[in-house]
Amino acid sequence: MAGGPGAGGFDDQRLADALRTGDVIALTEVYDTYAPFLYDYCHGLLRDRVEAAGALRNCLISAREHVARLGEPERLRGWLYAVARKECMRRRDSPNRHTGQEAPEADDGLSAEQLARREERRLLAHSALAALNGRQREAIDLAVRHELDAVDLSGIFGVPAEETTRLVAEARDDLADALHAALIAQNHWKDCPSVSALTESWPLSPQTSASLVRHVASCPACGSRETPPLPVDRLLSVLPIAAVPADLRLDVLTAATAEDRADNRRAIAAWTEPFDEYGWPLPYEPASARARDRAPASHRRPILLAVAGGIAVIALIAVSFTAFGGGTGEKTSADGPAPGAGGSGGAPSMESGPSSGRPSDPAPTSASPSPTTTSPTPTKKPTPSKTATRKPSRPHPPAPSKPRPPAPGGLAVAGCDMDVAKRCTVKITAVGGPVDWRVAGVNGDLRAGGGGHLTPGETTGVTVERTNTLCWGEKNGAVSFAPAGAAAVSYC
Repeated sequence: MAGGPGAGGFDDQRLADALRTGDVIALTEVYDTYAPFLYDYCHGLLRDRVEAAGALRNCLISAREHVARLGEPERLRGWLYAVARKECMRRRDSPNRHTGQEAPEADDGLSAEQLARREERRLLAHSALAALNGRQREAIDLAVRHELDAVDLSGIFGVPAEETTRLVAEARDDLADALHAALIAQNHWKDCPSVSALTESWPLSPQTSASLVRHVASCPACGSRETPPLPVDRLLSVLPIAAVPADLRLDVLTAATAEDRADNRRAIAAWTEPFDEYGWPLPYEPASARARDRAPASHRRPILLAVAGGIAVIALIAVSFTAFGGGTGEKTSADGPAPGAGGSGGAPSMESGPSSGRPSDPAPTSASPSPTTTSPTPTKKPTPSKTATRKPSRPHPPAPSKPRPPAPGGLAVAGCDMDVAKRCTVKITAVGGPVDWRVAGVNGDLRAGGGGHLTPGETTGVTVERTNTLCWGEKNGAVSFAPAGAAAVSYC
């Protein structure tokens, strides 16, 4: 995002160390440093200012509770994006989420003439971005506008660094093709009846943008045309930036420090678990996926070669100030709009499905890019991941003399969000063996009870009701289970 500090402008190591002390001043500094970027990212994923504000609040609360887990404090910024993304995916999975109240665009003091020129470039950017899928839009936005490297993206998406490098490279290639096609449609539509028929309205829809790219690739006349190159950072810089609510700072600091909200903070922190061996949150999984017993694979393998490759693909589109007069644009993905804040006039969204938590794979609702420049963040030498060695199994293991009873299992729990309703259902699943369970306790204005026996893989629900009559603002509680496990519950 134009005007934001470059990647080297953040003192992650110092801020992480200060945050670990629990100092309120440190939390204030973390908010002032990262909130504009994180709020814009959350808004792009959720497309609602209320949800984005709640996601940012919970992100910083959880970060304060879990920062001691982070093994690489110099990567605090990327880690905060991972925490924020998991919270956004959780909110997108809620049937009671707020929608449609997009945040206003941050005021950048442009004149009326400059605003009109930017709007024209924005239409081109959204039309080009429409050809990308949601995951591609999110990845290129994080890599270019938020200046996060392959190791950070690996932790955010929960996939190996090689995969994020490949994802960004493919997104850049597809964006270059879509931008070329959009420029032909914008400037030479009269020369080709097919292009003219495809581009009767702007910005282009995902389907139209994809059709236009295919046409240009197969049409001898259109394919031979040259268009002025445009750097990716200038293309994305015209997208809207969501303005952080003025009162959000006080709300976040109060929620994170008030003594009477300690139970809420513990419940919010529980939503971010579990973490990987590097201290990064594992990607969010919807309730249906969490019910399956599967061991999480180690996903963060920061390989130096992959990181270097991620940096190498940064310069894809050459600079051409004549084409846009210094402006930039961004394109929309095939399954949703491109990143942008509210009031973008049909800006493509990155919302098409969380990377590892929703049915579809596309990236979150297009987050309006946060203010940053495109200089890549220097990458650290990755720590080689350890590979587990398997012990050779015997070909004919001896049969036990008498059958042994199955080993007791554990509980996998999934919280719920009742919003303004009176009740919701917490899901519990037996993993690793049979479980005799019971409700061990409740925190907050909630009521729940019960117990029973679950066979391996069996799932049941526990109804949680709120006991308060009036609801003002979002509240959080938790239901704890024996033998172990706690489910976070949000209400009001």
